[in-house]
Amino acid sequence: MSLSLPFSLTCLVVFSGSLLNTSGLYAQAVLDQSEAASDVAGFSQTTLPLRRLTLFASGVGFFEHQGTVAGSTTITLPFKAAEVNDALKSLVIGDPASSPSVVYPSEQTLSRTLKSLSIDLSQNPSIAEILENLKGAEIEVHTPVPIRGRILGVEYQVQEVPVAVGQGVEPALSLYTGQGIRVISLKEISSFVFQDPQINTDLNRALDLIMQSRDADTRNLHIELPGEGSREVSFTYVIPTPVWKVSYRLDFSPDTPRLQGWAIVDNDSDTDWNQVQLSLVSSRPVSFIQNLYPPYRLARPVLPLAIPGIAAAQTYDSGWGGSAEAEAADQVMSFDEELSISPRAPAPLRMEKALDDRYQASQSNLALTGAPLETAQGQQQGEQFAFTLPKPVSLARQQSTMLPLVEAGVEAVKTLVFSGAKALQGGPLHPSLSAELTNTAGIPLPAGPITVYDRGAYGGDALIEFFPEQEKRLISYGDELSVTGYVSQRYSRFISTVTVRQGIMRINRKLIYETSYIWKNASGTARRLILEHPITRETSLTEPASFDTRTDTVYRFVQTLPEGREVSMVVKEEQTLEEQILLTQLSFPAWVSYTRNEEIPEQVRSALQQAIELKQTADAAKQALANLNNQRERLISEQERIRRNLEAVGNQSSQGQEYLKRLLSQDEAIDGLYSRLEEAEKTVQVTQDVYDTYVGSLDL
Repeated sequence: MSLSLPFSLTCLVVFSGSLLNTSGLYAQAVLDQSEAASDVAGFSQTTLPLRRLTLFASGVGFFEHQGTVAGSTTITLPFKAAEVNDALKSLVIGDPASSPSVVYPSEQTLSRTLKSLSIDLSQNPSIAEILENLKGAEIEVHTPVPIRGRILGVEYQVQEVPVAVGQGVEPALSLYTGQGIRVISLKEISSFVFQDPQINTDLNRALDLIMQSRDADTRNLHIELPGEGSREVSFTYVIPTPVWKVSYRLDFSPDTPRLQGWAIVDNDSDTDWNQVQLSLVSSRPVSFIQNLYPPYRLARPVLPLAIPGIAAAQTYDSGWGGSAEAEAADQVMSFDEELSISPRAPAPLRMEKALDDRYQASQSNLALTGAPLETAQGQQQGEQFAFTLPKPVSLARQQSTMLPLVEAGVEAVKTLVFSGAKALQGGPLHPSLSAELTNTAGIPLPAGPITVYDRGAYGGDALIEFFPEQEKRLISYGDELSVTGYVSQRYSRFISTVTVRQGIMRINRKLIYETSYIWKNASGTARRLILEHPITRETSLTEPASFDTRTDTVYRFVQTLPEGREVSMVVKEEQTLEEQILLTQLSFPAWVSYTRNEEIPEQVRSALQQAIELKQTADAAKQALANLNNQRERLISEQERIRRNLEAVGNQSSQGQEYLKRLLSQDEAIDGLYSRLEEAEKTVQVTQDVYDTYVGSLDL
């Protein structure tokens, strides 16, 4: 930031009691604010070198600085803006002879601080604007004759110029002096100085802040370490870092397959790593960001003035505590005092370098030839596993490096892998060129890509997930075009068992999923193949009787494909479904369908047929009863109609007399129905009891 000059002459700005030419303002006058503060307090500036760095696969790094300091010291740590929250969350300071503190500018320091100073440079003001904003301040100007006075303001005077140029305005400073008010054009002023030391101090501070803000992405944390004498101090912190990566090379050899792993590390910081002890951790600790850097302000409620008034009614909730039992219950055991966990020193795991000297001497054309690499030392660190490089690492800022991580002999068996899930999508499918690896390296291996070499020639690329010790894994690095596989699938369903007991019929159905595989080996050698058959949910394997291995989603079967021949295999899975049927609630069509289903045993169908006959008898009795009730309702309805007609014509008329006869006749018919209804109800009860008793007594 620079001060805008409204005139072309070189201007001298005065602060801290000195005259400085504006062309050398920043080079001569700008001091680091933190250095100035530390110098005043008796602190000295120093740095602590980075000694150890641990990078995690979760995208954070653990930095450890260590060194010797003397007396009271301030250490400045520069961080990127995106790193400050993590640094404030994780910073640990180790100084045995002081009580350290950390000072840093808040996120809004520049704008807020500039506006709070007596001379405000936040909006890049011109000299005229600065003087205008400092009305009343005492100033001494040189024209070149010195004139001292207090600022009244800045006026803009219209100046007459040639017509071709037009009219212009020139700022002029109004001063209240001992000789009266003086108006001085700014272009006549060669220099000026403020007489108030506070204005000069604020100007100096504002320029410091502006200078520091040039790197908008950098935030400095100043660690102040008060103390005496020379001593060892350290500090650690965790900040985001690029994820370290792993790439492997796997070489098949006639003797022992060989695995080589390299770690790829990026230094995207603005600091060089110089002889840093580097460790790489493959676990995934919980890591998150919390906004500790920006200032937070909470909204507070506005309460009325505490003016005495009418006492308000109030109620109280029940409380607890006070009794001996309650006080005893409130005695919370201190976890730290009652339980102590002694940390167990991590036992380093030696990495197994199973390299055969004869292999080294005879296989000069292999991709992984030469003397064994000096690789990282693997060891357990608490619940995590770390790789520590054997020698300190130096890496310039914004540079990356690839470092040897592991080199060992491994167990590897070549095979083909055929995916049943892909084959079921349709069409012929070639199996994958694969290898079955066993981790015999003596350490768990992080996930990463594998470049496969076969007898010195490139074979393909593969991927592997996190690989624990002694675990077996399959990797695939290409397609075997000389072997082709086909698949077909069918589905069948049948009733396996039917039982009837206590009026409930249970039908067990079998669902059979049958998948047929055929492979044709057109290569010149017999091949080993692993079939990955997708597991159908809620089924059990019935053919073959067993599998070689399985995962949560596939069965694996090992097959041998002879040279130039076809090989077939059938995989059957079975699912059992049970259906429970309450016989007394079956509809007539459902009864008929079960009696005609030949999958149901004959004995059961005969019993169901007899039950149908009893049900038909009970249903007929119910229907007869319903018919009688309907007949009675019709007679009652007809009587009601006749009564309304009788009321209309009168019972003394001939028509009325006819209606009376019909009413008497219908009364006799209704009386006759009551006896029939009673008999029909008894028949319904008897036939239903016979049906229910028969169905409930079935035990088949």
